[in-house]
Amino acid sequence: MSLITNINKVFDHRIRLGIMSILMVNEYADFNMLKELLEVTDGNLASHVKALEKAEYLEVEKQFIGRKPNTRYNATQLGKTEFKKHINALEKLIQKGT
Repeated sequence: MSLITNINKVFDHRIRLGIMSILMVNEYADFNMLKELLEVTDGNLASHVKALEKAEYLEVEKQFIGRKPNTRYNATQLGKTEFKKHINALEKLIQKGT
């Protein structure tokens, strides 16, 4: 079996890796929280969130808080499972290299 079998191309980008890392330890995160923690622009974050949503790794919930729109995200069960596989594959690759 190849060492890189479970490395998931969807998580190749550091922003997607960051989004999923945040969602693994938080029940959910809203757009502004992700933007601040990852230090990215609105457009950049939006495009990476879309890629994760398309892969069905996160869910989007739009609501209003008072009169302000609020978008929050949570990792799906599929997203959590695939992310864990990805991290485990990276760890095995690192261990093999040392």
